[in-house]
Amino acid sequence: MANCSSEILQTNLKKYRKEKGLTQLQLAIKCSLSVDHISGIERGKFYPSVKTIFTIAEVLNIEPYKFFMK
Repeated sequence: MANCSSEILQTNLKKYRKEKGLTQLQLAIKCSLSVDHISGIERGKFYPSVKTIFTIAEVLNIEPYKFFMK
């Protein structure tokens, strides 16, 4: 079961990705990650490393802390 911060991260990652008009595949390519990795984060299958959070935030042009804001 996902914890609260994980659920917030999942929701916000999907929200910001869609706001930028990116599919999971497009985001994965821009971040040099697999689409399964992005999908897994959004579905709560696993929690990203700090490095991955910063990489995704940079690609989405947001501050990393925004992934954890309600």
